[in-house]
Amino acid sequence: MSSSGGKVFTLEEVAKHTSKDDCWLVIGGKVYNVTKFLDDHPGGDDVLLSSTAKDATDDFEDAGHSTTARAMMDEYYVGEIDATTIPTKVKYTPPKQPHYNQDKTPEFVIKILQFLVPLAILGLAVAVRIYTKAESV
Repeated sequence: MSSSGGKVFTLEEVAKHTSKDDCWLVIGGKVYNVTKFLDDHPGGDDVLLSSTAKDATDDFEDAGHSTTARAMMDEYYVGEIDATTIPTKVKYTPPKQPHYNQDKTPEFVIKILQFLVPLAILGLAVAVRIYTKAESV
């Protein structure tokens, strides 16, 4: 048992909880069951799910959480992590994000139209000017 009175978990035990239905995080040497918080997390559930099965302390600190967010953590606390089970060097695994083709997004189409429509208007104006000038001669 730890000094906080919580159960002590190994990283292997915590790593079994990595889904939307069962999500645990290790932050600051403590283990949190954040399953009920996934839908309410301002950054979305993917941010939390990408931090499972590892020490998420750096991810948590890098996000710059408020004191209110830190206070909320107490209600999700389930125990302590056995620090000897956390590898000292962890290979960086980027968060899983769906691949999307930038050229197929509606924003890309709008950008193309914002460029082409004024260009077409300019071309039409020049053509009209040349045509009307040619007729008046």
